[in-house]
Amino acid sequence: MTQVFDQTGKTTPVTLVAAGPCQVLQIKTKAKDGYEACQVGFVKIEKRIQKSQKTKPFRFQREAPGDYKINDIIDVSVFQEGDKVKITGVSKGKGFQGAVKLWNFSGRNASHGVKHEQRTLGSIGSTDAERVFKGKKMPGRMGGERVTVKNLKVVKVDKENNILAIKGAVPGPNGTLLQIRGNK
Repeated sequence: MTQVFDQTGKTTPVTLVAAGPCQVLQIKTKAKDGYEACQVGFVKIEKRIQKSQKTKPFRFQREAPGDYKINDIIDVSVFQEGDKVKITGVSKGKGFQGAVKLWNFSGRNASHGVKHEQRTLGSIGSTDAERVFKGKKMPGRMGGERVTVKNLKVVKVDKENNILAIKGAVPGPNGTLLQIRGNK
C-alpha cells in the first residue's frame, strides 16, 4: 500500500496491483462445455517448461466471463479512473486461534477465582445433551478464506507498467493472486 495526492493536496490510501497482461488461452462454449467462459493465463513462465505446460506456459490459469477470442490480450486498459471494481482473493492466514480472537468472545473476569482462565471459552454445552452441538463456536483456524471486497474505486491506471492504484485495502498478503472484476 501507498498513498497518492490529488490537486488539493488530500491524501488517498491506495493499493498498487499489477494487473496483466493476461492472455486468453481457451474459450468455453455452451454447446461443448455446458457454460460460457474464457480461460485466462497470467505470469508467463520463461524457463524450465514441463512437457504438460508447453501448450499453455502460464503460472496462473483461471476462468472468467467475457467476450474474447483466443490469444487476445487483456490488460489495464479495460479500466478507467473512477471505475468501481470487485476484488476477490484469499485472506491472510492467521493459524489456530482461540475463541476470544476468532469469535470476539469477551473472556472471563480477572477476579473471583479466575486464575488461568481469562481467555478460555467457558462452558460448551449443558449436561443434559451430553454432547457438543454442531456449529458451536470454538477455537479453530482463522483466515485463509476466499474473500470478495466490493465497490473499490480505481484511482489511477498506469497503462505502461500495467499497474492499477485501487483505493483502500485488498484481501491477502503481498504478492497474492487477485481476481479483478467490474462492478456490474
